[in-house]
Amino acid sequence: MYDYFLSEKVKEKSEKIIIYVSIASFLLHLLLIGLVNLNIITISHHSKLLSNPIAAIYTPFSFILIYEVYLLLYYLPKSTSIYIGKQYEIISLIVIRRIFKDLSNLEFSTNWFSIKSDILFTIDLVAILLMFYLIYVFYRDIKSNSQIETEIIKPEIIKFISLKKAIATFLVPVFLALSVYSLGHWLYESFFSVTKIVTDIKDINKVFFDDFFTILILVDVLLLLFSFLHSDKFNSVIRNSGFIISTILIKLSFNTEGIINIVLIILAIVFGVVILKIHNLYDTNDK
Repeated sequence: MYDYFLSEKVKEKSEKIIIYVSIASFLLHLLLIGLVNLNIITISHHSKLLSNPIAAIYTPFSFILIYEVYLLLYYLPKSTSIYIGKQYEIISLIVIRRIFKDLSNLEFSTNWFSIKSDILFTIDLVAILLMFYLIYVFYRDIKSNSQIETEIIKPEIIKFISLKKAIATFLVPVFLALSVYSLGHWLYESFFSVTKIVTDIKDINKVFFDDFFTILILVDVLLLLFSFLHSDKFNSVIRNSGFIISTILIKLSFNTEGIINIVLIILAIVFGVVILKIHNLYDTNDK
């Protein structure tokens, strides 16, 4: 089942499918916006996602995010650090998606910093630059310490990797079920709901990512406990525990908005970067 869901061949096929679906969804969204603006079709109380062509960029990014979640599961058995890095990529793409959505709602004024939505947009722009750099630093530290992560394969490590493969395989149908549900819910609430119009990115993320990151936290704790079977090194325990804290901070960000949301995201990534750096220093001194 692992080879069927998470092999290199399946990953390549999934990437191509997501690209085609993203392009098709982008064109379909643009077509829908055009039909609404020309009054060819009428959708009562339609959301802001149907009012501006720029908002159409939001849709393909949603599918790209789905593929990023798949990559997260793909790297779970291969590298804990890269698996955490994929979490940082996902939350960064969510912020980028929000920027594209907010671009269509900007209010251009000489009093830019007196309009709340424009201030939050500016904060998001600065935040994504900082996140992009922090993720670069995180992956650079993984690469610089790659020879340390490539340990002698012991029987207990092989068993631990097999456990991670089993967990990743189990998470694939969970991920697919949540994706289908969230996609249907998002399409309905964004385009067709009369009683509740989605205008807040937080509400959309709650449909999938809040629940999925809750599952990831439980999985991370389970893996931390099982990791004691093959390693009781203090720095490894602290690193894995720190990564769990980082994931929890990301999960908490889905229940916040505005500056608090960005602060939690940045804090989560900074915490992960610092934890990895200190862990690498421990391994360097042990040489």
